[in-house]
Amino acid sequence: MGGKKKTFTFQRFSRKQLKILTWWRGTSPYAAFDGVIADGAIRSGKTVSMSLSFMMWAMSQFREANFAICGKTIGALRRNVITPLKQMMPALRCECVDKRAENLLVVRRNGVANYFYLFGGKDEGSQDLIQGITLAGAFFDEVALMPQSFVNQATARCSVDGAKWWFNCNPEGPFHWFKTEWIDRVKERGLLYLHFDMCDNETLSPKTLARYRAMYTGVFERRFIRGEWAAADGVIYSMFDPGRHIKADLPFAPEREFVAVDYGTYNPCVFLHFFACGQGETTRYFVDREYYFSGRGGEEKEHRTIQKDDGQYAADMLAFCGGRKDLPVIVDPSASSLMTRLRHEGFTQVLPARNAVAKGIAAVSAALAGDRLSFSPDCRYTLRELPSYVWDVKAAAKCGQDKPLKENDHCCDALRYGVYFDSLVNVSSRPSVSGHGAR
Repeated sequence: MGGKKKTFTFQRFSRKQLKILTWWRGTSPYAAFDGVIADGAIRSGKTVSMSLSFMMWAMSQFREANFAICGKTIGALRRNVITPLKQMMPALRCECVDKRAENLLVVRRNGVANYFYLFGGKDEGSQDLIQGITLAGAFFDEVALMPQSFVNQATARCSVDGAKWWFNCNPEGPFHWFKTEWIDRVKERGLLYLHFDMCDNETLSPKTLARYRAMYTGVFERRFIRGEWAAADGVIYSMFDPGRHIKADLPFAPEREFVAVDYGTYNPCVFLHFFACGQGETTRYFVDREYYFSGRGGEEKEHRTIQKDDGQYAADMLAFCGGRKDLPVIVDPSASSLMTRLRHEGFTQVLPARNAVAKGIAAVSAALAGDRLSFSPDCRYTLRELPSYVWDVKAAAKCGQDKPLKENDHCCDALRYGVYFDSLVNVSSRPSVSGHGAR
């Protein structure tokens, strides 16, 4: 017997959410518009109202038509959009058949069927997935995370009479292609533009609003909380304060430990050892030890102008872990040869890091701002890098991308690999701490 299906609990919609729900109706002054854009703060109620309205519009205006629902990846799309949308289907009096192998939802209502294909727009090659299909509409969740070529291809496929586009996103930099090509040209393109802040989600309590506002500082506060398309410039971890973030002793009772790696042969190779406790937004981290080797040589006696191979790094990793091979080792995803060697040497949990740079930096920033991340004074290379880790303003101006300047970044890369990966995984599956390395 299967478990009872979850249903969606609707709460009162805000004025902007109601505008999204009704803009396409014949009585609306915006009915002739070709699409809608909703941008702004996180947790502001954009996705639920957009996906619900998109489905209502499609099922009331078309029959036997094809539609696209797009996300950065299929996994993220299913988690953030499809799962709650399927829970809303009974309220729409719709029946939904999810053909997961085909990434297809077949939705029926009052004898009318329509077909909703799911697409992941993760890189430039994603545009090939959507070529050839004729669409009556497309919905893009977190469109600013997708490549422009994919969005251009998908919007071009919407050639059925009456087709419309639906976009939502959190802001990025002011030179991002979606800002310059779509938001700055909404009148020219015939689009309705709605900007959201957290107060547009009436389900958030004052306590929850205060908690989110305290989580971010700098550019991430301006983007995620105020909903601005703000430039990333200056020191990335400007909230780092040695007086707050350097601890002589482990400041909590650890629940798990792991190692994060930024790989280099000629450039420095870094291992960071983490203790952690808690989950989600309550997680606390303590980096108690670091390994740093540079093939360029350096001020340390052990640093010579020689390079180490993967076998030597694997031996150094074993010593760094105190002989343990069961610790999770989260490795720079480009370092496939090192991952292979570590597995060959018997390490049982060698995991590729998630190299989502901006999200990783945001996770570290939130942990620092919330005093949930601290360091031993022994981590001197990491502590030296943190104040000099800066945004690449030329990359932002040239292509609208948030990138750290590729200088003084090796410890900081390992840091974001560890914090961001741990924030995404099911920590209950991790091995408990052994006492090794505890202060």
